[in-house]
Amino acid sequence: MLSKRASDFLAQFAWLSGSHEINMQKFLTLTIGALALVGLTVVAPDPSWSQSGRTIHVIIGVPPGGSIDVMVRILADYVANAKGQSIIVESRPGAGGIIAAEAVARAAPDGNTLLVNNNGTFINAILRKVTYDPQAGFEPICNLVTTPQIIVVNSASPYRTLAELFDAARARPGELSIASVGPNTTQHIAIERLKRLARADLTYVPYPGGAPTVNALLGAHVTSAVLNWSEIGEQLAAGKARALATMASRRIEPLPNLPTVAESGYPDFETDVWFGLVAPAKTPKDTISQLIDWFEAALLAPEIKAKLTGQALYPDPKCGSAFAVHLQRQSDLYARLIRELQIKAE
Repeated sequence: MLSKRASDFLAQFAWLSGSHEINMQKFLTLTIGALALVGLTVVAPDPSWSQSGRTIHVIIGVPPGGSIDVMVRILADYVANAKGQSIIVESRPGAGGIIAAEAVARAAPDGNTLLVNNNGTFINAILRKVTYDPQAGFEPICNLVTTPQIIVVNSASPYRTLAELFDAARARPGELSIASVGPNTTQHIAIERLKRLARADLTYVPYPGGAPTVNALLGAHVTSAVLNWSEIGEQLAAGKARALATMASRRIEPLPNLPTVAESGYPDFETDVWFGLVAPAKTPKDTISQLIDWFEAALLAPEIKAKLTGQALYPDPKCGSAFAVHLQRQSDLYARLIRELQIKAE
């Protein structure tokens, strides 16, 4: 038996639904009200579908074609195929990633524009004038991968271990050199830190990219270099270069016999270059939760892990609050290292 209020409401509903000049918003309101009055449950749309049907732009601060571009496309393709979501990977290189970071920080907080951030996002914010805050300016989604840095020499070099390189540098201060992408990069800071720990005076030589660094090493213009696997793996396999140690926290699959720097006598040292995913600050929590679900699933998929680890890119799905903790630690770490090592903007 319906109450008088329900009967009156349903009568209004019936009249309106038969009208040719129906106001859709009012119609829907009345429909939901009518269902509620007769005791049916009305379920609100699942907020996890908030991104469905939209195009998501993932912005990277490096040129297309490199290992990071490939990594992001592998993950984006998985999410697109699994969820029917349109994802476009956009490259906005320049200023060491600053252009990309500033663009995403300014974007609308709707989950449609995301940034692949990394160690450099924090280093740039400390050393350079930027318009973004590397923590407050973004909402953390997931850490995606870490990629190891390898200390290498030319295959003709007399040095076969990290100890031999450092012993020679101590015996001939300033005569030997070590190169990397730089200056003011993750690799540059790691090199300066390791030089201090080893008390080894190697001259630091910066290059504008991985390819010029490799060319300098193979041409014997520098004694040694710090490069990632995607940059030097082919030359190592061909016997043109020799690896002395990895700066990573663990041994790497392509070179399982290569010791870490920690194993080589410097137990407090490790440097993992990481790449994560963030959205502009104030992006709705339900949208962030959905993005976490999507990209965490991609990182945990066996076929995706196999594709990434084959390139020495190791899935590291710290997501949400765990990623926020990681970002805070990175902020603290680089503020301390830049201060202690007296790294200046160049």
